[in-house]
This record gives sequence, structure tokens and C-alpha cells, in this order.
Amino acid sequence: MLKRIYFCFAVLILSSCKGKVETIKPEVSSITESVYASGIIKSKNQYQVFPSVSGIVDSVWVTEGDTVKQGSVILVISGKAQKLNKELAALSAAYSDADANRAKLDDANMLAELAKSKMLNDSLLYFRQKNLWEKQIGSKLEFEQRQLAYANSKTAYNSAVIKYNDLKRQIDFSSLQSKKNLQLSDAIENDFSVESSTNGIVYSVLKSKGEIATPQTPVAIIGDASDFILEMQVDEYDILKIKKGQNALITMDSYKDRVYEAVITKINPLMNERSKTFLVEAVFIQRPEILYPNITFEASIVIKVKQDALLIPRNYLLNDTSVINKNDEIIVIKTGLKDYRKIEVLSGITADDELVKPAE
Repeated sequence: MLKRIYFCFAVLILSSCKGKVETIKPEVSSITESVYASGIIKSKNQYQVFPSVSGIVDSVWVTEGDTVKQGSVILVISGKAQKLNKELAALSAAYSDADANRAKLDDANMLAELAKSKMLNDSLLYFRQKNLWEKQIGSKLEFEQRQLAYANSKTAYNSAVIKYNDLKRQIDFSSLQSKKNLQLSDAIENDFSVESSTNGIVYSVLKSKGEIATPQTPVAIIGDASDFILEMQVDEYDILKIKKGQNALITMDSYKDRVYEAVITKINPLMNERSKTFLVEAVFIQRPEILYPNITFEASIVIKVKQDALLIPRNYLLNDTSVINKNDEIIVIKTGLKDYRKIEVLSGITADDELVKPAE
């Protein structure tokens, strides 16, 4: 009686174990191989606004959500010292202006003309005395005196011309230099007004009146109001599969249970050494009506699509190369495309084979 009970108990155990074996037959269906990526949505032309100078924020001209145009003032940094420098540059420009120094040039030119007249007169007297001396008329001393006077007046005239040209060059240089200094002062003063470099919308203002602004920290974030870019990180293992023009299926926590289509537009060729990923950009083919920068998303980048493929669940693979049939035979197979649930079988089994799930 006891042996019969043990026998029945063993049969029940075997029956129970046998009932837990999972089997399937391969199915013929379509499969899509894709690469997973995650990222954030950014506004097109989104950038951080940095000031060119350091100082205390004097006034803020925009708030979050404002629409701005290229050249619109975002905020103004106090620049009292720069205003004094500009006034000093303006005074210097006025003092050094060529028109303001015209009298000096006229005076130098007049001296040069007087020296020229004296030279011409001494030249006339010299050549007259020379002709007389050649005819043995007059004295040699008188001839030499005329010759010396002509040479001195000629030297004086050349010196006057050189002084005039030097003065003119100096005045022109000082005038141009002072004007350039004034332009430089104007440009520096404009740096105290931080402006938008693009048309768009103000997404964030990071400084308030009275706070310190420096060129090392942003004061605002501005981007396009309607166009958005999807920036995603792709693992280095998958990057060679990614090409421009490939489609991507986008899901977001903000729009649960909805899938949006996008297309790959750019692949950044430099890998991030810390994360071992590449930056890939895409744009929506169809997009939600409302979007905000920095919304996170997940993407499935479509690599290949195949119809009428022989598919089995990935968890029915043994060592990634084999399967087990209902007769407990291990069959080596050749695989093809795969997604996160199923894998294509290229050879080794048919749709009529019954497969057993390997024990975990």
C-alpha cells in the first residue's frame, strides 16, 4: 500500500513538471530592427545668453515667455566708469579732429610758402651774380655770398615742407586714432546692453536686478518659439547603424500612450568620452501641438524592416545560437534581425518545428 502511494506521488510530480514546459512554433510575421536612444527636446537655435562684460545688473527688460527679435535688449549692466571713458574719448576726438587743427596746418603751410618765396628770390640773385662772375664782373666774395644765401634758403624751404608734412601726418593720425578710440568706447558701452542674437522666445531669465553678471555665467536662455530639435544619445555600440534620413518612433511621458514619428537629421561625429555615446539630432515629422524645451523622450530608431520573416521569442534562444525542439534536441540556427522581444531565424528550423523554452 505504501509503495502504491509513493508511485502515485511520483507520477503527480512528473506530470506537474511536464505541465510547466513552455513550447511554441515559430511565426511568420514582419520585424523591425531598431536602436534605442533617450534624450531631451530643445528649441531650434536654443542658446544660453552670456554677457561680454562683468558688472551689476542695472535693469532686466524681459520676462519668461516674452517674444524677442534679433538685437532686442535682454538686460543692461551698470557701466558708470565706461560712460566716463566714453566722454573722455569724445573730448579727445574733438580736440584731435583734423578740422580743429586746420589753423596749425595753415600756419605751417604759410611758413613753407614764405621759405619758397625767399628761395626763389635768392635763386634769382645767385644765378644773376653767377653770370656776372663768369664775365669777370663783380667780386668773388659777392658771388660766394649769393651762393651761400641761395643754399640756406633752399635748405630752409625743404625743412619747412618736411615740417608741414610731418605736422599733417601727425594731425591726421591723432584724429583717426581718437575717432577709433571713440568707436571702441561706443562698442564697449554697447557690451553693457546684453542683446538677443536671434528671433525667438525667452525661456528663462537667470539674473535679477542687483545681481552680479559675468561672462562665465549665462543670464538667459532663448530659442525658437515653434521649431524643436530632438537631441538623443546613441551608444557607441550602435552608432554605425545610424544614418541620416532614418525614421525614429518617439514616446514621451508628457504624451503617454502616443507615438510620434521623427527623422534623423544630424550625427555628431565626436563621441562623449565620459558616457561613451554620440549626439544624434532628429526633427518631428508630426509633432505635438504643445512642446517645451528639456522635455525628455525615448526613441526607437528604425534600422531595418522585413516582411514575412520567421520569428521566435528571444528568450527561446540557447546561448544566442541554438534552440531546443520538443524532442529535447539542440539545433543550431542562424539569426537575422531582432527587436527587444523577437528575433528572425534565417536557417535551422521551419515554421512547423515545435520549440521548448530553455530552463532559466
